[in-house]
Amino acid sequence: MTTTWTIDSTQSDVLIKIRHSIIAYLAGTINKFKGHIDIQDNEIEDASIEFSLDVNNTDTKLEQIDSHLKLNDFFDINEYPIISFKSTSFQKVNKNINFLKGNLTIKNITKVVELDAEFIGINAYNGDQKAAFEITGDINRKDFGLTSNAFTQTGGITTGQDIKLIANLEFTV
Repeated sequence: MTTTWTIDSTQSDVLIKIRHSIIAYLAGTINKFKGHIDIQDNEIEDASIEFSLDVNNTDTKLEQIDSHLKLNDFFDINEYPIISFKSTSFQKVNKNINFLKGNLTIKNITKVVELDAEFIGINAYNGDQKAAFEITGDINRKDFGLTSNAFTQTGGITTGQDIKLIANLEFTV
C-alpha cells in the first residue's frame, strides 16, 4: 500500500547559498511550496519525492539576505518562477541517511542531481502524522544557466561555482 504525504508549506524552508553569499532564505510561512512523498508499505526505501517552490511569490516579503546578489538577477524569477525536483531513485543507506537522485529544474533547464536526504523521523503533532526530511546538496550553477556574477565593494567576484541547497521539508499524511 502506498501512502501519499503532502508537503506542509508552513513548516518547510529552503536555504540557497553560494560561497561567501547567502542568496535567499525561503521560509515556508512566506513562500509557496507544493509537493508530496509517496511511501510504499511504510518503508522509506524507494520513496518517491516531488516538490516545487515558487520563488516569485508576490504575496511575500522575501528575505533577501545578500543585497549585492539579487534573487531576480540570479534566477530570472519573473520568467522562471518555479524551481522543481522530482526523484528518480531513493536509496536507503542506513536508518536516517539516504541518497536521493532526481531531476532538478531551474530556469526551464532540467538536470539529474544527487542529493543527501536525512530522514528526521515520523511524529504525531496536533493529531497529524508528520514526516520530516533535511535534503542537502551542491549543484553546479552553470549547469542551470546561473551565470550572473555579483561583485563585492572591492570589485572581487563573490560567487562560487556551486550552489548549496538545504531544504527542510515536512510532510503530513
